[in-house]
Amino acid sequence: MNARSNFEFLLDKNLNVGKLAMLLALTNTKEEEEQLKEQLAKFKNIKFVVTGLGGMIDEIPEKIIQVLIGAALNTNVIKKDTRQIHALIHAAQEAVHGMMLDPTINASYAMKISIVSDEKWVAVGLYGKAAFHPLTNHERSGLGVMHL
Repeated sequence: MNARSNFEFLLDKNLNVGKLAMLLALTNTKEEEEQLKEQLAKFKNIKFVVTGLGGMIDEIPEKIIQVLIGAALNTNVIKKDTRQIHALIHAAQEAVHGMMLDPTINASYAMKISIVSDEKWVAVGLYGKAAFHPLTNHERSGLGVMHL
């Protein structure tokens, strides 16, 4: 099986924004990410963006909202509409809840963030590493889905 066909299965399935957001966040390389994006671009109702974020635990909640809203609006994944921004924030909060470790422990995070939407739903997928110390990285993930 060649690399291009790794995501062909998406074309034959009923698309789900939550699964797509996690798949995008879990891509290992830029090439793999681009191959998945090529497959998703074939669907006119699916919009998506991938970005990244890093920082200490106390910085992440504020930073992630700014990064998500900026990325989603700049790429037209959502409209500049109060309800859609509200839905994105709630999906982000849900995803961050799954990603974050104990907030009382000062950990650093590095994560890949994806946002996927269709006409009815928006999903935020997070995948990355958290560390209390540079030698103690832990893989973490989070997913949030909200109705637009």
